[in-house]
Amino acid sequence: MKGSQKVIDYLNFLISGELGARDQYFIHAQMYHEWHYNKLHARIHHEMEEETDHARALINRVLMLEGTPNMKVADINIGADVLSMLKSDLALEYSVRQHLKDGIKLCEEEQDYVTREILVAQLVDTEEDHAHWLEQQLGLIEMIGLPNYLQSQLGDVE
Repeated sequence: MKGSQKVIDYLNFLISGELGARDQYFIHAQMYHEWHYNKLHARIHHEMEEETDHARALINRVLMLEGTPNMKVADINIGADVLSMLKSDLALEYSVRQHLKDGIKLCEEEQDYVTREILVAQLVDTEEDHAHWLEQQLGLIEMIGLPNYLQSQLGDVE
């Protein structure tokens, strides 16, 4: 089914962002693993897998619309410590949220409601899971202090 070239181009832009997010989460997860922050490693590794799933869904949609997926990866921002990593990941999620909203608007203009629903589902995941969890972690650090937070991340994953 031939889709709108504007939508295909925007989906390729979103794929780039999802692949960048995947790579950023992958590196951060490995850093957490190296530092023995097992709980952070497990959660961020999970986020990496979800970003991969988001990219896969967008790639599949581009293919269905008879487009060619662009596998260019967006720039990433690797933190040097836990606090900067969490802040970098949250900034990334805020950026993704805005890009998804812009994509939803474009899909409405182009009357591509199926692609719109894919983007809405990813927006819900971005806001209610990814960004919210990161905001909670930064809030915990403010409440209990960084040393206590870091100690809480050393334990076994349940």
